[in-house]
Amino acid sequence: MSGKAIDGGLFAAVDIGASSGRVMLGRVTGGPASGKTVSLETVHRFPNGVVELDGGLHWDFEALFDEVLTGLAAAAETAAASGERIASIGIDTWAVDYGLVDASGALRTQPFSYRDERGRTAVADVHKVLDPARLYATTGLQFLQFNTLYQLATERELRGVQALLIPDLIAFTLTGQRRTEATNASTTGLFDAVAGEWATESFKALGLPKNLFPAIIQPGETVGTLLPEIAARTGLAAETAVVAVGSHDTASAVAAVPARQEDFAYISSGTWSLVGVELDNPVLDESSRLANFTNERGVDGTVRYLRNVGGLWLLSECQRTWAAEGHRQELAALLESAAALPAGGPQINAEDPAFIAPDNMPDRIRAAVRAGGAVLPDRPAAVVRCILDSLAAAYARTLARAEELSGKKTSVVHIVGGGSQNRLLCQLTADATGKTVVAGPVEATALGNVLVQARAAGAVSGGLSELRALVRASVGLESYEPKLVFHSP
Repeated sequence: MSGKAIDGGLFAAVDIGASSGRVMLGRVTGGPASGKTVSLETVHRFPNGVVELDGGLHWDFEALFDEVLTGLAAAAETAAASGERIASIGIDTWAVDYGLVDASGALRTQPFSYRDERGRTAVADVHKVLDPARLYATTGLQFLQFNTLYQLATERELRGVQALLIPDLIAFTLTGQRRTEATNASTTGLFDAVAGEWATESFKALGLPKNLFPAIIQPGETVGTLLPEIAARTGLAAETAVVAVGSHDTASAVAAVPARQEDFAYISSGTWSLVGVELDNPVLDESSRLANFTNERGVDGTVRYLRNVGGLWLLSECQRTWAAEGHRQELAALLESAAALPAGGPQINAEDPAFIAPDNMPDRIRAAVRAGGAVLPDRPAAVVRCILDSLAAAYARTLARAEELSGKKTSVVHIVGGGSQNRLLCQLTADATGKTVVAGPVEATALGNVLVQARAAGAVSGGLSELRALVRASVGLESYEPKLVFHSP
C-alpha cells in the first residue's frame, strides 16, 4: 500500500464506461468480530457516448465532467443527510484516450474517441520507426489500431501541451494536479512493462516530447485535494482527497474479482470483454506477441495478461438499431428466445475490427456470417444467439491460449461486470471452456475503486487476497457448471 493515509469515511467512486457512467458511494462496515463488508449506493447515473465533431468521433468532455460534478454533488448531499463525510474520490474510465491541455490547463480540443479511424492511418508510419517485435518486447501491449501511441502519431503539434488520459484529465480538472496513473499508463504503448516507467526510447523514436505525459502515480497514492471552485460547486469539503485507484476500469474490476485461490481466470464483460489471467511478471516473448496478448499493470504491481475480445457492444448496438427501426427489443425476452435456439449455430469473429464503429450491427453480423458460408435468419433471437455463441467461443479460445503462453493453469472462470447478469452468456461460457463459471459482482469496477481508496484510508488492510475476501463476504455470486462442452475451430 502506497500513498498517505487519509481519515476513514465514505468513498466516492466515479466509474465511467464508453456508454454510461455513474457516481457511487462505497461504505465499509463491520469489525473484527462480525467481519467487514463493503456496500455500494448509486447516487447518479448518466449516459456517455461519442459525438461527431469536425469529421471525427470525439468525447464531449465538458458534458462528461459536468455529469461528474452533478454526481459528486449528489454524493455530498447523500453523505450530509446521514451525518457522514466523504473522505476521498477515486476515478476509473476506459483506457487509451486522452486530452491535450496547455500550460494554463485549457483543453485544446475535445478528446478523440478510440472508435475514430485516425489511429489506423498511423499504424504503418509508427511501425517504420518502432519495430513491432521490439515495441512488444518493451511494452508487452496488445496491438490495437487505436492504442494511444498510434493516436498521438496523428497529432500535428504537441509542443506546449501535455497529454492526460481521461481519468487523469478528470482528476486534473478536480484538483489542478497533473499525474498519470500506472494501470492506465500501461495501455498507451509508451510504458515499459518491466521497469514500470515511461519507455523513453519510444518517445524519442516517435519524436514525442519527453514530458508529454505527467509523472506516474500508483493506485493508493493521493493525486491532490479539490480546487476551491470544485468544492463550492459540489458541496464537498475542500480537503477531500482525490486518490489514484486502478484508473483503467479493468484494473479496478480485476482487483475485485472474488477469487478464493490463485488459479483463476477472469472475464471483465461489458462493452468490451477483457479475458485473461493474473500474473506476477509480464510475458514478452514473440509467441505472446503473435498471439496478440497484452501485459497491462494491475493493482499492487500485478500483470493483467489478457486480450481484448469483442463484447456486449455487439448486442447493445443491435438493440439500438432495432429501436431506431421501430422494433424495440427487451433484453430479457431476447435472451429467453435466444436460449431456446439449438447449439451449434453460425458464429462470427467477435474480435473483427469491422464491428468497432457504430453502425447497423445486425446487418454487419449477417454479412459476416454470409462471408463465412452460412446463413443467419433475420430474427433478432438468432442474431443474439450468434453474438453470445461467438463471444463464448472467443472466451474459450482466448483462455486456452492464455494458459498455454503464460504457463498458468486455471480451474475457475470469474465473470464480472455487466455480462455477469447475462445468464445465457455465463452458461455458454461454462459450456465452451469446460470450467466452472462464477458470475459477479456486477459492480466489480466500482468495488475495486472503493476498496483501493478504503485501503489507502486505513479502513481495510492487506493485499489483493484480503480485498477479494471482502468482496466475497459482501455480494451474492452465482455458479454455472458446464452442461455441453463444445469447441469451435
